[in-house]
Amino acid sequence: MINPLRGMKDTVGEFSKKYIFFIENCSRIAKNYGFSFIETPILEETALFKRSVGESSDIVGKEMYRFIDKGKNDVCMRPEGTAGAVRAFITQKYDRAGGVKRFFYHGSMFRYERPQKGRLRQFHQFGVETFGVEDVKEDAMIILMLKEIFDFFGIACKLQLNSLGCVTCMPTYKDNLIKFLDTIEGLCEDCIKRKATNPIRVLDCKNKNCNKLLENAPMLLENLCPTCKDDFSELKSILDEFGVVYSIDKKLVRGLDYYNKTAFEFISDNIGAKNAIAGGGRYDKLVEFLGGRSTAGVGFAIGIERIIDLIVMPKNKKNGYYIGAMSDNALKLVIKLVIKLRKSNVVHTQYISKSIKAHMKASDKAEAKYFICIGENELKSKTYVIKNLDTKEESVEHYHIL
Repeated sequence: MINPLRGMKDTVGEFSKKYIFFIENCSRIAKNYGFSFIETPILEETALFKRSVGESSDIVGKEMYRFIDKGKNDVCMRPEGTAGAVRAFITQKYDRAGGVKRFFYHGSMFRYERPQKGRLRQFHQFGVETFGVEDVKEDAMIILMLKEIFDFFGIACKLQLNSLGCVTCMPTYKDNLIKFLDTIEGLCEDCIKRKATNPIRVLDCKNKNCNKLLENAPMLLENLCPTCKDDFSELKSILDEFGVVYSIDKKLVRGLDYYNKTAFEFISDNIGAKNAIAGGGRYDKLVEFLGGRSTAGVGFAIGIERIIDLIVMPKNKKNGYYIGAMSDNALKLVIKLVIKLRKSNVVHTQYISKSIKAHMKASDKAEAKYFICIGENELKSKTYVIKNLDTKEESVEHYHIL
């Protein structure tokens, strides 16, 4: 027997039901906020992610599914959704058209990391991206949308906020941080590399020894320029106004290089040690960095496997029809009736004649709301009975030639 590769699972059964339920309702909420669907290719040029996600990130350094294809192209399977959405935004020349574009997406992402509960090598994300809005009010709307999603599914979580500054205040902060890092010894190998490529990423290190060494490191919030301070204050004010509870995490930098200004994560205490279930922020320079015209951007992504076990499905409601044949002669009529009703209804059937008891059992498994069974008597009378399996009410329908 051939099994799935390690860290990859089939979308089937209960997971499939929850996945569809999650995607349908996330999409509905996103559409209410003015977002439209986008789907980007699973396979992209490796350069896209090296330039956007960043050489200092674990994704690029350790986790990408990367290979040379038959055309000698250096390609990889998408490890996250934002870079592809930005590339599509530029490809379609939306950056030149101006205005505002809002997209939502969902689908498979790929990272070669150690599989564990809620973390697979092929996993799924739902995300949104807004292009063309510099105002911090859009950051607030993005966070409010994400909170609405988690509230809808009854997922208890906490919001953590930080500001990563901008091109005005970040250089000064990096200089201060590097001066501090030069005074300490014992950083892990990853942090030593990050110090040379993107020093603020050392704040994201999960190594306990590094965390101790960085306890007195200068923080981003203490080095913001007046504009970034005002934006962060306005963001907090809007969230306060709408009753969104949050905490400030001065070391929150996210795991990707492209973020600036607002950065946020939603965490849950119900999923284990690595408790981030969604995150995002602003990336005002990424479109320009990938070759487009300067365009502000902000978005988020939800790790679906991270929260799938927290979703409580609504109690199943019976839906659609079950139509069965009690004789071989009735099968032809049953198939015609099935085809007719399927134009506007969910219809279950079996292509074999059975007793009414056997068909009733099959209709229960199909969770059908209406039950129709046709045999010799129904053929002679040119009628059939529709039974409502919820109310037990019955109605008689006449037919000639369907």
